[in-house]
Amino acid sequence: MGWSCCKRRTTDFSDFLSIAGCTKGRHDSEKPPEPVKPEVKTTEKKELSELKPKFQEHIIQAPKPIEAIKRPSPDEPMTNLELKISASLKQALDKLKLSSGNEENKKEDDSDEIKIGTSCKNGGCSKTYQGPQSLEEVCVYHSGVPIFHEGMKYWSCCRRKTSDFNTFLAQEGCTTGKHTWTKKDAGKKVVPCRHDWHQTGGEVTISVYAKNSLPELSQVVANSTLLNVHIVFEGEKEFHQNVKLWGVIDVKRSYVTMTATKIEITMRKAEPMQWASLELPAAKNQEKQKEDTTE
Repeated sequence: MGWSCCKRRTTDFSDFLSIAGCTKGRHDSEKPPEPVKPEVKTTEKKELSELKPKFQEHIIQAPKPIEAIKRPSPDEPMTNLELKISASLKQALDKLKLSSGNEENKKEDDSDEIKIGTSCKNGGCSKTYQGPQSLEEVCVYHSGVPIFHEGMKYWSCCRRKTSDFNTFLAQEGCTTGKHTWTKKDAGKKVVPCRHDWHQTGGEVTISVYAKNSLPELSQVVANSTLLNVHIVFEGEKEFHQNVKLWGVIDVKRSYVTMTATKIEITMRKAEPMQWASLELPAAKNQEKQKEDTTE
């Protein structure tokens, strides 16, 4: 910056104000008139305006909201999902059949014998058979079935909820009775299984960690919003799970893969969207029921 009457220039404003004048004369109390700006002819104005870059004005409209697909009724008929059996599971089951067949032939007469160390087959009981005195012990167990819902785990008979799987397994029973030592008396045993889920843009997958599941006795059925899982594994163990799905699935494109170590339930989403959770929250479910009743 500087004055037009002299050549001194500076980049500092304070220095600019301290520059001494270069012309002498009398003091004047009135402000000198401003220099007259040169007039620009209309033709020149047009030329200048033409040189300016021109921009086309467009009105940007927000995208119209996509109408959400109406949630199908939970009363839709259930369909069996296709079971895909892996080679590893077939090999494991063939080995188990051979070994169990040999043991049955050798011990047909001793089928009711209780071995030392045999675990009680009542749910929630961790006692093992230590001899004839174990027959007189009182068994403390859970008479209900395990339930997993919205991240919480509890038994249907006492409903002591927890989110930790190990804490759930350690819960003391709420019912007293006799121990069940043999399969003949116990039949199938409903047990909890560790399971989790993950999703991609187009699919939701549930993994149930049950070893050596039996395809001929297991079943997974679903409709657009409900999933019922029934798995029999390791001979006499059963796992049950009923899920009210958060979103909507395409049942025809969903399937189950059974391996030697786990079962994967792959559900195709009806809409390519992110699910907030696997299960529909109870509040939303209750609101939906109210809407159905009012309609």
